[in-house]
Amino acid sequence: MIRQPRTPRIALKLHWFFAALLLAASPALAQDWFRTGTGLGVERPRVAVADLVPRAPEATAHGKLFTEVVRGDLDFSGILELVSPSFHPLQSPGMPLQLNYKAWSDAPASAQMVAFGNLQESSSEAAIEAWLYDVRNPSSPPVVAKVYRGAPTDAQIRKFAHQFADEIIGKLSGGLPGVASTQIAFISNRTGSKELWVMDYDGANQHALTALRTISLMPRWSPDTSRIAFACYIQAFGILSPQICMFSLELGRPVTFPRFHGSNSAPAWSPDGSQLMFSSSMSGYPEIYSIDANGSHFKRLTFSAGDSASTSPAWNPKTGQSAAFISDRGGFPQLYLMNSDGTNIRKMDLPDMGYVIDPAWSPNGQLLAFSWRRPNGNFDIYVMDVTSHQIAEITRDAGRNERPSWAPDGRHIVFESTRGGSRQIWVMLADGSHAHALTQSGANESPNWSPR
Repeated sequence: MIRQPRTPRIALKLHWFFAALLLAASPALAQDWFRTGTGLGVERPRVAVADLVPRAPEATAHGKLFTEVVRGDLDFSGILELVSPSFHPLQSPGMPLQLNYKAWSDAPASAQMVAFGNLQESSSEAAIEAWLYDVRNPSSPPVVAKVYRGAPTDAQIRKFAHQFADEIIGKLSGGLPGVASTQIAFISNRTGSKELWVMDYDGANQHALTALRTISLMPRWSPDTSRIAFACYIQAFGILSPQICMFSLELGRPVTFPRFHGSNSAPAWSPDGSQLMFSSSMSGYPEIYSIDANGSHFKRLTFSAGDSASTSPAWNPKTGQSAAFISDRGGFPQLYLMNSDGTNIRKMDLPDMGYVIDPAWSPNGQLLAFSWRRPNGNFDIYVMDVTSHQIAEITRDAGRNERPSWAPDGRHIVFESTRGGSRQIWVMLADGSHAHALTQSGANESPNWSPR
C-alpha cells in the first residue's frame, strides 16, 4: 500500500527548457538533461557586492552581516555570476560619487553590475542606503536605489539584506521576483516529537510553530501564507488517528478543522486558497477528497477498485483545473492526473517501471517534480514536462531523495535527503546544481516552500 503519510540594458528573461534526450545503450539507461538559462542567448551578468561601508565603528558587525547575506542570496539566485571578493578593488564605495566605474569593470573584477552602500547605526535604529549600478554604462541611472530603516538587530539586518537581494534579482530577471524573503515549512523531531517548524529560505531562523507532542507530517502553505495545513495525530472519534490540522500564522496557533474517520493526510491547497484536497481512508482504502477551506462542501474525487489506494494530491497552481496524485491501481504506485473535480483520470506513462511518490507542480503549472525509485535504483528527484512527457533526473545515487517542493520563482527546489547519513532538508537549483543542506540538528523532513 502507498504510504500517506524599465529594466537595465541587461534585461534577462528566465525560462526553463529541455535539451535533447541522449540515449545510452538501453532505454532504461537513457540520460535526460534539464537545465536553466537566461534566454535569448544572453549570458549571466557578473555582479559584485562590495563590502557595506559602516558610518561608525558600532555599525561594523551589521555591515558585515548585510554584505554576507546579500552575497549568499545572489550567489544562489541562479541568474547571475557573483564576482569573488578576492577580485574586488581595494576601496569599497559607500556613496555613488565614490564608485570607481573603471576599477570595477576592468579585470580582475570584470563586473557588469556593482552593489554597494553604507550603514549608519544608533542604539535605536539602523539606516542602510544601498545601490546597484551598471558600471559598464557610467551615464545610466542606478538600477536599484533603496533606503532601509529599522531596529538595529541581526534579524532586521538580515531582512533588509534579503529585500535588497530580491530587488536586484527582480531587475535582472525581467521582473520575476526573488525568493530571499520566503520561508520553508518542515517537520522536525529535535524537540522530542515531530512538530511543525519554519525557517528562512537559506536555513536561518529555524523555529518551531507547534508543541503538540505528537506526530506531525506533510505541511502545506496556503496561497496567501496565512495558514499551514498539515497532518497530525490527534484524538478523533475516541481514537488517536491522522487528521488534517491547520496552523494560523496570523493567530500563532492551531485552529479547528473538521475531523474524519480513518487516516487523513497529504493536504493540498487550491490556487485561490478556497479549497483543499487530501487523502483519507474514511471509506476503506485511501482515496482523494476535496473540502472547502472553511470545512464545508465535502466531496469524494477518486474511486479506486479493490484494495488500491490514491494519495498525495497536488493541485496545479497555475490553472487550478487539474491535479496530480499517486495511485497503485495499476499494481504499484504511479503518477496520475485528473481534473480538479475528479474526472478525466489518466496515467502519466514513464519510460521505466518503479515506485513514484511525492508529486509537486512548478509555479508555471507546466512541470512536475516527483520522487521515483526505478527498478535498480534509488529514490531520486525527477522533473517532467507534462505536455511533452520529457523527463530529467536532477538528483542521482546520493541517499534517498524525496518530497520535492518548488520555490515561487521556479528556479529552486527544496527536498528531503539522507545523503549526509541522516534525514535532512536540502535545497538546490531546479536543474539539480548547487545542492546544500539547510538543517543539521535532529531528523528533518517534508519541506514545503512558501508561495511568497
